[in-house]
Amino acid sequence: MASAAEQLAANLNMSSFAKATELKKRIWFTLGALIIYRLGTYIPVPGVDATVMGQLLAQNQGGIIGMFDMFTGGALGRMTVFALNIMPYISASIIVQLLSTALPSLEALKKEGDQGRKKLNAYTRYLTVLIALFQAYGIAMGLENITSHGASAVVNPGPFFILSCVVTLVGGTMFLMWLGEQITSRGVGNGISLIIFAGIVANLPHALASLFQLGYTGALSPFFVLLFLVLAAATIAFIVFMEQAQRRVVIQYPKRQVGSRMFGGDSTHMPLKVNTAGVIPPIFASSVLLIPVTISGFMNGKGMPGWLSTLGQEFGQGQPLYMLFYAAMILFFSYFYAAVTFNPEETAENLRKQGGFVPGIRPGSNTARYFDRILSRLTTIGALYLVAVCLLPQILISRYNVPFYFGGTSLIIIVSVTIDTMTQVQSHLVAHRYQGLIRKQRGRGNGRPEQGRGGRRR
Repeated sequence: MASAAEQLAANLNMSSFAKATELKKRIWFTLGALIIYRLGTYIPVPGVDATVMGQLLAQNQGGIIGMFDMFTGGALGRMTVFALNIMPYISASIIVQLLSTALPSLEALKKEGDQGRKKLNAYTRYLTVLIALFQAYGIAMGLENITSHGASAVVNPGPFFILSCVVTLVGGTMFLMWLGEQITSRGVGNGISLIIFAGIVANLPHALASLFQLGYTGALSPFFVLLFLVLAAATIAFIVFMEQAQRRVVIQYPKRQVGSRMFGGDSTHMPLKVNTAGVIPPIFASSVLLIPVTISGFMNGKGMPGWLSTLGQEFGQGQPLYMLFYAAMILFFSYFYAAVTFNPEETAENLRKQGGFVPGIRPGSNTARYFDRILSRLTTIGALYLVAVCLLPQILISRYNVPFYFGGTSLIIIVSVTIDTMTQVQSHLVAHRYQGLIRKQRGRGNGRPEQGRGGRRR
């Protein structure tokens, strides 16, 4: 049976959306922030030759530069102020999250509530600055050594360029971090995720145009283009189904008598997602496997050992060795991230302290083993789902030259962010409807006594 909130959400329509002024303000703020982000992806770093950078990106389209350029919405290929995008913040967040499970001091902060969360956020920001400084300095040094057809990527190399480049790139990352936090607090959806989402979606029209161009020139048959679009729609529907799939573990709370009243006896459930790790395993696996290809592309075969050149060719996208290791690393990172983010022993202990239990399972270690068994099975299903979604586009890319922006990682990010944003919009609409009902009820309650008193006065 649907809950009251689900029944109310089912009755929401455009009239209720038109009356939700607070929600409309949040949506307009989110759109305005994303427009500012897109404008920033066209402001170049001073002293960089955009033509040489375009040629470099074309040479390394299949490497890690091409993947990160997709996430930045083309900002890295154009070498703009947002070239680093929000990636240093994501790396810092993952590192802090992993350390919080390994270091007792950080783990204690997670249990302190809002104050502990604020301290962890501060540590994440400091680590973001350090990572951004390291990456910006590496990019600045690398730009001075890049040449294409005799032209250098830097107009006036030297210490001043390195300093200005580092300050510009780090400043752009910190601004995006602040902008993402503003979207989260004053807009709709998760700001960091929406920034990545906007970068990927901004290049989808170009990818679609490339696909139709292949069909127009005869490189792909019209039937294959149509089949590909149908397959893409089916893949998106499958991703939506798997991202929302969850295993609901029933939790029972016993009845307690306090004085003459009886409390408890309720039954609830603990939702465990099938894809616990989300999109992190494909991103990590792609980053690690594309390093040999990137090194090979930068060196262009000059002064490079033969084994490294062969390794770079074997690990190219679409190669059998690349796909084998790609699938293996997705499986590894899925299990690793699930083990880090969910602690069965801690969950079972907290449940025991609250008086809850799983029907048919003894509290304590038995409940922990039960949770671990369920999590292992769910992680296996989720990891195989990620492997299938990520390898299918790789096959299409390698055999039929389908645009890279239709990769499985980008599709998962787009679907996940869309679901999360729409869920928050629906929550705002439900809250607005409830507030309207409460105000009407209060108005009726205040009006009746006033009429009664007025009648008595008369």
